[in-house]
Amino acid sequence: MRCPFCFAEDTRVVDSRLADEGDAVRRRRECLACRERFTTFEHAELRLPQIIKTDGRREPFMEAKLRAGLQRALQKRPVEAAEIDAVIAYVRRSLMASGEREIASRQIGEWVMEQLRDLDKVAYVRFASVYHSFQDLNAFREEMERLEDRGVADLSTKP
Repeated sequence: MRCPFCFAEDTRVVDSRLADEGDAVRRRRECLACRERFTTFEHAELRLPQIIKTDGRREPFMEAKLRAGLQRALQKRPVEAAEIDAVIAYVRRSLMASGEREIASRQIGEWVMEQLRDLDKVAYVRFASVYHSFQDLNAFREEMERLEDRGVADLSTKP
């Protein structure tokens, strides 16, 4: 690792610890030339599958798009940022665990709906309305009936 201060090539690791809940390694390093210390983080670089859109286009997984969709569904809902991060982490883990090189965007939508169903029912219905392209009130009503049949139709807000 090159020293960010003097650009020398020789550095040594002074200390290593797990970071980001075990998803990264934090290394404290010391430059052998100038004796300055600095920290580096090591993350596994895993290749996520390409996403096959409904029109057949393929694009890389974009966490920012997923986050934006979740934030729209959860707008003005009593949900913490950490809970949104947990949904995104679940989707990323599911993508990696799939072992596929390509995956349909519909599968990602299903994973998100599964998480939202447990997280916030109103956000779930909002997301489902876009995801399923509800065209009228009957489509909303049918989705509400499906929720009710599952025993999760309590749309009251969190305390």
